Amino acid sequence: MSRPDHMDVAAYALGVLDEQDTERFEEHLAACWACAAELETMVPVVGLLSDIDGETMMAMEQTATDPALLDRTLVAVRTDRRRTRFRQMLATAAAVVVFGGLTGYGFVSVAGDDSPGIVAEPAPSPVVNDPPTTAPTAPPSGPGVGGTEEEGDQVDATDPTTGVQTTMFLVDREYGTRINFSLRKLPGPRTCRLVVVRKNSTTEVISTWSVPEGGYGTNNRPQGLELSASTSARSSEIKQLQVQSVDSHGVASPLVTVPM
Repeated sequence: MSRPDHMDVAAYALGVLDEQDTERFEEHLAACWACAAELETMVPVVGLLSDIDGETMMAMEQTATDPALLDRTLVAVRTDRRRTRFRQMLATAAAVVVFGGLTGYGFVSVAGDDSPGIVAEPAPSPVVNDPPTTAPTAPPSGPGVGGTEEEGDQVDATDPTTGVQTTMFLVDREYGTRINFSLRKLPGPRTCRLVVVRKNSTTEVISTWSVPEGGYGTNNRPQGLELSASTSARSSEIKQLQVQSVDSHGVASPLVTVPM
């Protein structure tokens, strides 16, 4: 095969060979793997060049002697190609949406044929125009204010001497008794403890804590103190619960006593 036969790959790919040369090259192409491989690599380039019309090609030829015109032409070609790619992307996205919708519809239809009980679309919930009415409730108090209601038996007490107030909730557990309690009108600073006094006269300290200078449930700190503690004693075994203040020497004095 002659050298020109190998040089006709680009001309053949672009379709500029006449009928006679086209037939001759195709005969050569059938026996030349090198030209076949080169032609395969030129397919994407031919696809890009197919977007350029004849007027653009003529303008490209005229730019050989005018650099400014070449720059403007290149910008115009790039802009046109970007717009074409953008339109292709939009068309592809629209096709995906339409195909997805049809696929979903087809799935529901097929499922409906096999399973009559399947509902394709959920029924809308009824609209309630009138606001719900609620019965008035008593103002909350004690532990759990602003949250869930405390469980257990509630006991309230106020010491007439110290003025300390407490609300306690006793909950029977397998291990004994859980005590949730709140304290108000409790001045500070001081150290306190909660003591369980059993009916057999034994005592047990089940919780200790510190009170800052502002206290709890006072004018300086309106928020009360909420704590929890547990004891092995059953609620039926408890005679009283006592909140005590302990000084630096370990001497305890009662702040408020809750009889059971």
